[in-house]
Amino acid sequence: MSDAPISHRSISESGLLSSRGLARRYGYFIASHLLILVMWQLAVVFGKIPAYILPPPLATLATLADGTYHWFANTMTTAAEVYGGYLLGVTTAVALALLFSWTASLERLAMPALVSFNMIPKVALGPLMIVWFKYGVGPNMLIAFSICFFPMLLTTLRGLREVDPDLLDLVHSLKGSKWQLFIKIQFPSALPYLLSGMKVGAILAVAGAVVGEFLGSERGLGYLMMQVQVSLDTPAMFMALLLITLVGMSLYGLVLLLERMLVTRDARLG
Repeated sequence: MSDAPISHRSISESGLLSSRGLARRYGYFIASHLLILVMWQLAVVFGKIPAYILPPPLATLATLADGTYHWFANTMTTAAEVYGGYLLGVTTAVALALLFSWTASLERLAMPALVSFNMIPKVALGPLMIVWFKYGVGPNMLIAFSICFFPMLLTTLRGLREVDPDLLDLVHSLKGSKWQLFIKIQFPSALPYLLSGMKVGAILAVAGAVVGEFLGSERGLGYLMMQVQVSLDTPAMFMALLLITLVGMSLYGLVLLLERMLVTRDARLG
């Protein structure tokens, strides 16, 4: 008897199980959000809550048709600040973690200053950013960077140090360079830690960008929220919140996708 039918059946069953797993996962995701919308609508209707306090979901969605809010331009501005600050944070964190793993004295010198800097409330940096760089995407990007950078540095540095000592001895015995050690051994070993820090950083980058827009900006969803707050335009405020959430979820989703591509399920840190 040929093995071909068995192989095809196995592949088909595997694909079916995978499809069921994805459907189950995204099914829960969609169901939980639909449940929130239903509870939101019910709370407005049966709680007789005024629209200026809690607008119904449909009134919130209706604001998307109002061109005076410039939703697309403001969303792109906030996304640029979030993604720009986040990418700057990832690259700086990986580069510094690598340097610290190579040179212990550099870490002992720089880490206390970095810890002290991280203790500064980032909201307090806003006025200084305005003085130094005025309004714009750049200062808000820097605030996002300042918030998300440090957790990624710590997790990446820990990952670089969690390497099997036997592997390190093997590379040293083969006269491997530091760069080869990083590329072949340290970086793959640190990936679960780096991606775990990147998940936390994605959340913090959104907070940083919006805080920057609250403090001083001429565009962006946070800036728009401050503008419509004056007129108690709550539906527009809720719509801005939803779009900010979507920007953050898109970044977080990309990190999850990257993790699925680069790290095996058993090695993921959650």
